[in-house]
Amino acid sequence: MSGLAVFKPFWRNKLARTGMIIVLLLVLVAIFAPVIAPYSPYNSSFPPMLGPSAQHWLGTTQAGQDVFSQLVYGARQSLWVGFAAGTAATILGLIIGLIAGYAPGIVDDVLSYLINVFLVIPGLPLMIILAAYAPVHGSLLIIFVITVTGWAWGARVLRSQVTTLRSRDYVAAARFAGDGMLRIVFREIMPNMISLVAAGFLGAAVSAILAAAGLEFLGLGDPSINSWGTMLYWAENSGALLQGQWAWLFAPGFLIAVLGTSLVLINFAVDEMANPRLRKKA
Repeated sequence: MSGLAVFKPFWRNKLARTGMIIVLLLVLVAIFAPVIAPYSPYNSSFPPMLGPSAQHWLGTTQAGQDVFSQLVYGARQSLWVGFAAGTAATILGLIIGLIAGYAPGIVDDVLSYLINVFLVIPGLPLMIILAAYAPVHGSLLIIFVITVTGWAWGARVLRSQVTTLRSRDYVAAARFAGDGMLRIVFREIMPNMISLVAAGFLGAAVSAILAAAGLEFLGLGDPSINSWGTMLYWAENSGALLQGQWAWLFAPGFLIAVLGTSLVLINFAVDEMANPRLRKKA
C-alpha cells in the first residue's frame, strides 16, 4: 500500500472528512486570531455585560472585554493544552505499553501492576487533588496532571497488542539477528501498530481537551490566561445567565464540544484503517 493510499480512508469517510475540516478551521482561527478578532482579549474599555450587538457579536464580560475576541484567542490556549497533554499521555503510554508487552517476567509484572494501579484510581478526583494542591497553576501544570492521569488506558491496550506481536516470525528473526530490545520494539513492532497509536492519541486528545476545560472551569487553572475553560469559569462566577449574557457561557462550551466531536469523527477513519472489515470499497 502506498503512502497516499494509507490516508485514503480519512478522505473517503464522510464523518472523518467533516472532523478534519472542523479541526483545520479551528487551527486556522487560532493561527490568525490577531486578524480575526476585532479587539484584544484583554481590552477592558467597553461597558460591562453588554448583550450581542453589531459592535460586540457575543457581548462583553463583567470586566468590559469583548467575548468574541476572547473566544477567538482562546482557541490558541485550548488547542495547545489539549493536544500537548494528549501527545504526552500517548507517548508515556506507548513507551510503557511497548516495554511491558515485549519483556515478560519481572519487567512486565512491575509495569502491569503500575498500569493497573493507575487504571483503578479515579481520574477526576486525582486531577482535582493534584491541581488544587500544586504551588503554581498554569498550562504546564494542567498538561502534567492530565498526562499523569491519562496514560494508563493506552498503555494497557498497547501492551496486549505487543504481547501478540512479539511471537511473530519477523520479530523472532530480528531477535536471532542480534537486535536489541529497543530496536525490535520501536523498529519492528511499533510500525505495525500505527493505527492503534493514532486512535489512542485521538482518544487521549479528546479526554485532555475536556479535562483541561473542566479543571479551568473549576478554577484550578490560571484564571488570568485566556482559554475556553477560563471563559466558562468567569462567566459562571459573574452570573452570566442571570444577567442575560448567555452567549458568554454558551459559545466556549459549544466550541469545546465541537472540537471534541470532530476528533471523534476522525477516529472513525482510524478504526477503518485498523480493521479491514470496516473498509468500504472505493
